[in-house]
Amino acid sequence: MQFRTRTRTVLSAVLLTALALSGCSVLDDGSNSDPSAGQAGADPSSSAESDIPYDVVPLLKPEKKYYGAAVDGAPTSMKSVDAYTEMTGKQPNLIEYYAAWGDGFDASGVRKAWAEGAMTLMSWEPFDTSLADIGAGKSDAYIKEYATAVRKLNLPVVIDFADEFNGHWEKWGTTSATPEEYVAAWRHIHDTFIDVGASNVIWAWSPNIINPVKSVQLKPYYPGDAYVDWVGLIGYWTLEEDNAFDTIFGPTVDEIRAFTKKPMLLVETAAMAGERRRADIRNLFEGVEADDNMLGFVWFNHKKRADWRLEASPLALKEFKRLAADDRFGFDVRKP
Repeated sequence: MQFRTRTRTVLSAVLLTALALSGCSVLDDGSNSDPSAGQAGADPSSSAESDIPYDVVPLLKPEKKYYGAAVDGAPTSMKSVDAYTEMTGKQPNLIEYYAAWGDGFDASGVRKAWAEGAMTLMSWEPFDTSLADIGAGKSDAYIKEYATAVRKLNLPVVIDFADEFNGHWEKWGTTSATPEEYVAAWRHIHDTFIDVGASNVIWAWSPNIINPVKSVQLKPYYPGDAYVDWVGLIGYWTLEEDNAFDTIFGPTVDEIRAFTKKPMLLVETAAMAGERRRADIRNLFEGVEADDNMLGFVWFNHKKRADWRLEASPLALKEFKRLAADDRFGFDVRKP
């Protein structure tokens, strides 16, 4: 759905030119300070910069569920995450943020989140560049520099490129790009990352749930199992219906399961504020817990088109806090 807080850091042409002339990079590659963690199972105080790429395999399908949040300002600043932790009683271990195509890699933010036991999930949004141009290699210099920065930091990150592609509301959606252009762009980005050795990325392919866009088939947009690690689902509780988890996500899950068995994650979800919110929150936790192939969820804690913030509903927040205390949700990603 279109319920979003877009966080963009658009650099002007003047700034880009000045940086190029000075020999400076527009990307924060993490070289100015020491990362706070190394390989999986290693001493967290050791440097992440290593000739051995971080092994993301233990994070692909951990025993416990991801307990994620999308909050203002994170991960550049972790103050809002700390406030969310205090409010819900549990530290999120997956922090989602939104970045525009052309933005630099937020290495310092990724490092800050990792220091608190959380991995970052970046929704990478190509607002001002067509998917056709990306697939044709017209952004290769940018992609290579970005991928090199990710490789150099060498901490695990999740990248969710051009999500909600099956919706007409996105600039890269159904009215602006074909499935073939989408797949070509995705594969080209993925291959470029692999070419520079950035295998520390978990790739999340994330359609909007099909309920509002039933006529759009998802299979033609799928890049293939060799290019995808997680299937991300974007969907919100907006129905006046008890136990709506299966109604919201079931049709999309069934359609996707016909062509891939990759594990799933609710990369963006929340429930409408109101009398039903407590029941919807219970349904969210129960639905995720009941499916062994559902990795967890990210709560969209923003006020955008509707008030999705937990703090907007004190009684629902109390229920959320009670359920979040379940040991099956949340774990230190540095020790999966």
